[in-house]
Amino acid sequence: MWNLTFLEPRTPCVALVFSLAALTATMAIADEANWPALQDHHLNTQPRTAAEQARIKSATATPKEYGAPQPFEALPAGAATVRLRADADAFSQPSANLSFEQELDFKVGNGLFKKIWVSSPSSTLASDGLGPLYNARSCQRCHIKDGRGHTPNGPEDSAESMFLRISIPGAPTDGPSEIADYIATLPDPTYGGQLQDFALPGHPAEYRLDVTYADLTVQLSGGEVVTLRQPTYRAADLGYGPLHPDAMLSPRVAPQMIGLGLLEAIPVQDLLAKADPDDKDGDGISGRPNIVWSTEFDTPMMGRFGHKAGMPTVMEQSAGAFAGDIGISSPLFSAAYGDCTTAQANCTSAPHGDGDARGFEIDQTGLDRVTFYSRNLGVPARRDVDNPEVLRGKEVFHTSGCAACHTPAHVTHRMPDRVEHSFQLIWPYTDLLLHDMGEGLADNRPEARATGREWRTPPLWGIGLTAQVSDHTQFLHDGRAQSLLEAVLWHGGEAQAARDAVVSLAKPDRDALIQFLESL
Repeated sequence: MWNLTFLEPRTPCVALVFSLAALTATMAIADEANWPALQDHHLNTQPRTAAEQARIKSATATPKEYGAPQPFEALPAGAATVRLRADADAFSQPSANLSFEQELDFKVGNGLFKKIWVSSPSSTLASDGLGPLYNARSCQRCHIKDGRGHTPNGPEDSAESMFLRISIPGAPTDGPSEIADYIATLPDPTYGGQLQDFALPGHPAEYRLDVTYADLTVQLSGGEVVTLRQPTYRAADLGYGPLHPDAMLSPRVAPQMIGLGLLEAIPVQDLLAKADPDDKDGDGISGRPNIVWSTEFDTPMMGRFGHKAGMPTVMEQSAGAFAGDIGISSPLFSAAYGDCTTAQANCTSAPHGDGDARGFEIDQTGLDRVTFYSRNLGVPARRDVDNPEVLRGKEVFHTSGCAACHTPAHVTHRMPDRVEHSFQLIWPYTDLLLHDMGEGLADNRPEARATGREWRTPPLWGIGLTAQVSDHTQFLHDGRAQSLLEAVLWHGGEAQAARDAVVSLAKPDRDALIQFLESL
C-alpha cells in the first residue's frame, strides 16, 4: 500500500555519488544551467527509482476534484505527524516516529533550547557566555512554546521575539564569486548584523525598537471592509551613536519551529524544478532559489530557512541564532562576543565563556542536540480534512492561485541515517523559493540573492493553531497582519492576482478559504 511504501525506509543500497566540488568551485551558480551543481551536502541520500519518481509525481499532483480529502492529507508530516493537542504545547511534541533513544536526545536538546544563559564569569560553566549584547537569554524566549514570536504590545512591552536586521550595501567583491547575482552587503560598522535591545550590566543596549502603525482600509466584495496595519519602524535610543547613513533595516519576528527537519530533507532538485525566474510559463509567478554560502560546508547551497531563505541547514540556522540573538559562540560562529563590532571595544573585550572544557560557549555536542530537537518538533495532524466547507476552501485556495507558491505536497529524500525524515509524503504548503511580494511588504534590504522585495514562501502547516500555541494571530515576517485574511490582503507583486481574486470572492467562498487555512 502507498502509506507503507512511503513511511518505511528501504534497506540501504549502494549509490553512485558524483563529486561536483571542483565544478562548483570554478563556476558561478545562479543561472538555471548551473543549478544541477547544487547538492544537499547536509544529507546522506539514496537515489529514487523511476517507479518511485512516477508515484511521487502522482501523489503530489494538483487534485482534479475537491469532494474528498487526498490520500494521507490528514498526516501533514507523514509518519512523523503527531497527535493533535488542545493546549499550548501542540508544537512542542517530538516527531511520532522517533525511537526511544532519539526521544532522549530530543529531550536533552529541549533542555538546551530552554536554557537560560548567564554572563561570564560564572560558577555555572556550562551556561555562561551570554552577550554582552543580546536579544534574548534563551531560544525559547523568542520561539515561545516553539511557536511564532509577536510584535511589542505597546511602548512598555519588550521586543524579545522581534528585532531589526541591519546591513549596509557592499561592493561586488564583498560577496562570494561562486554565486552569480549575489547582492553583497556588509554589517553596519558600529552595530553589526542585527540590533540587540538587551545588554549585560555595564554595557548599553544598542537600541529600543519603536513601532507605530497607520490604518489602511481595504474594500472587499459584498461591502466588507478590512483595516490593515501599516507599520513604521524606528531604532530609538541608540546606545553607540548614529547608524551608518546607508543602513538598511528589516524587521523580523521569530517563526514557528515545527517540521524543520522535513523541510531540510526535500531534495534540492525538486525545489529547483518549481523555480521559474524568467516566468517562461507566463503565469506571473517567477520563484527563484536563494543560493547562499554555507559556513558549515564551505560551498554554495540553496537557502531554506529564515524569512528570506538566508540559511541552508537547521544546524547553521541554529548556530547563527545562538551568535546573533544570544551572543553564544559555537564551532560554526566562533566569536565569543556574538554580534559586537570593533567599534564596541568594551563589548569585544568583555569576559566570555570560551576556553573551558567546552571549547566554545556551546560545543559541537550541544549544537548537535539543539539541532536534533529543532529538526524533530512534530507537525500536528490536520483537523476537519473532510469538512465540506474546508474542502470548498481548499478548492478556492487552488483556483485563486495560492498553490502556485504555497506548494501543498513534497516527498523527502531517502536517507539511511535519518530514518525519521526519510521518504515521507509531507504537506507543508511551501516551495521554499523567493517571490517578489510587492512594495507593500518590501523591506528594501537584500540578503544573498534575495532582493528587497523578495521573501521566501513560508510553510502553512500548523498555521491554524497559532492562537492556541502563541496566544495571538499575528502573521507575516513582521507580525503586521492580525488575521489570516489580513495576511492575504498584504500580498502583492507576484501574488497580486491571487490577492485580488480573494478580494473579489463572494463572502461565503472567502470564509471557506479561511476555514481551510485554519485547518492546516
